[in-house]
Parts: sequence; C-alpha cells; structure tokens
Amino acid sequence: MKTARPLVVASEGAVLEEILRVAAVAGCELDRAPDLAAARSRWTRAPLVVIEEDCADDRVVMPRRDGVFVVCKGSADVEVWRRAVSVGARRVFCLPDDESELTVAFADVTDAPADSPGPVIAVVGGRGGAGASVLAAALAVEADLTTPALLIDCDPLGGGLDLPLGLENTPGHRWPDVRLSGRVSLPSLIDALPHRGTLPVLSCGRTAAGPAPRALTAVVSAARRAGRVVVCDLPRHLDEGALAVAELAELVALVVPIEFRACMAAKQVLHRLAAHTDRLGIVASGHPRAAAPPSRTAALLGPPLLATVAPERRVAATLETGEFDIPPKGSLATTARALLAEVRPKPAHLTAAA
Repeated sequence: MKTARPLVVASEGAVLEEILRVAAVAGCELDRAPDLAAARSRWTRAPLVVIEEDCADDRVVMPRRDGVFVVCKGSADVEVWRRAVSVGARRVFCLPDDESELTVAFADVTDAPADSPGPVIAVVGGRGGAGASVLAAALAVEADLTTPALLIDCDPLGGGLDLPLGLENTPGHRWPDVRLSGRVSLPSLIDALPHRGTLPVLSCGRTAAGPAPRALTAVVSAARRAGRVVVCDLPRHLDEGALAVAELAELVALVVPIEFRACMAAKQVLHRLAAHTDRLGIVASGHPRAAAPPSRTAALLGPPLLATVAPERRVAATLETGEFDIPPKGSLATTARALLAEVRPKPAHLTAAA
C-alpha cells in the first residue's frame, strides 16, 4: 500500500515555493491541492496538512483533525490567526523565521519508522587501546548485512573512524561539516556521508572538533526512529553528548582487557555510566585462556559478561591498510553477532516460551 504523504494546500506563488524548498531540505515528498475543496478527499489520510494563509478559507468547513498548520510570509496578524483557527490549525509558521520548525515537522513525517524503532548500541573502552572502536566498526558492518545501520564516531580524540574503514579519502560529511538547524532530515544526512558499501559512517575529522551534544542526540534519535541499527563509539571521557547517547542506548558495551589494572581503569568509566543507564554489559578483550578468566573481569566490575573477543592477526593487519577484513567465523564477528542478538527482538515463539 502506498504511504500517504503530507498534504500542502496552496496556490501558485512565493509561499508555495518556500514550502516546497523547506520540504526538499527535509527530504519530504508532498501531495498538493490548490484549495481546501480540492483537498477534501485527502484531508484525513495525510499525516500532515500545511495550508498557505490565503487558502485557509473559513467558508469551507473541513473535518477537525490533528497535524494542521498554516504558513505565512512575514509576521502573522490577527486575520491570519483567525483563518488558522477556522481550519483547526494548532500552529502558524511565519517564514523565514520559523523555517527550522517547519523543517522539523516535515522531517518527523519523513523519518517515521515503518515498523519499530531501531536499537542503539554504544561501545566504550574501559581503558585506552581496549579495542572499542574496532568492535563498534565490526558491529555496524555486521548489522548492516541484514538491517540498515549507521556508525557514529563520538570521540573527537580517536583519530576518526573513517580511517580503519578505509574511508579517509572518500568525499562526504564528517562531524565538523554537519550543521543542524532544528533537525536535518536523516535521508539528506545519510546521502551526504561516506559509505563502506551500504553502511554510512559519520566520523569525526582530524581536528578536535567533535559533535555538539544536541546535534549528536538529534542524529541518533532520527536514525533510531527510521529503524536503523545505530552503533556509537563513545569516548572514555564521557562528555555530555556521550552520556546522552548512553541514556538512549538499549545496550552499552564496556570493552575491558583481561588485566587487573584495566579493570581498575574501567571501574572509573563504569561509575559515570551507571548514573545514566543500567543497560550495561562487559566485553572482555584478550585471549580466553588467559591466566585471569574473563568471568573474573566481569565479576570485578558488576555488569554481566556478554562476550569475549580474542585478538585476530588478520584483522590487525587489515586495520593498517583500511581494508577492515573481518573473518565471518572469527572472534570479532562472533562477538558482534552476540551483541546484536542482545538488542534485536526475540522471535514470537521464543518470547512465548520464556
């Protein structure tokens, strides 16, 4: 069945051109009617109705519904508000001042998920060099094999996640290029990013300019609403944006080497995370037959042990060349699938059995 599109009721002219331009920025396709009488057949089915001020005709009685807006050029006078009330509008957008709010209204429709929100997985290292960024990249690559995903680099001091994926010379936006006014449409942003195959990657650049907290949460929320698997590589210093992502995430995986000193460093990270989420799990990194078993690492920290990821020479070698070749039966791919299984919905027959 064809999905209903927002309905614009407007005659030819400057206001219609402005509405079409804003919708294009939001990546939103529209239906159009020249007046309210012509809009009647689509009035109740449209997810959103935007009416030019001159088309808000109080002589035409329309069914009352939510999601009706009136748009005018310049400021709204008493007559514009009277017309808005007559058609049941709950808001008047005055262009150009309210352009960002109108963009958000269109983006809300464009980014709405077809079925259900996508899961957010955040990965953070218990200490430097734990392998959190590599695991985050592997998670996103593995997720994108079956479900559209988005890999987001949240660590401005990490050198850029585009490097291990071999995307450093690929044109596209990095965080310093992303400027959000209200909220940019997710499809427009995805198109602007470098891709590894079908996987879009929003990386930090080679400067210390990382994502602004509001911009980061806006992108994560929009991708989640669109049903994507969102994988975020968080910095250990856990700034405001990183903590906001932790609050949104269905799972925060703390990657901890199987070493006593690493556990003590990870405790400091865990202490800050625990104040913002209880959806925490440990990924022990190192050889599973190490002197100290992975279970001891988890026992020292508290959250459950989700997986143990062992070093792989092949992965380490390809990281330097930007190939990022993950053996499908190797430890990294197996760990990625285990973490994805933690956040993906269980089949109905398994849920019933439980």
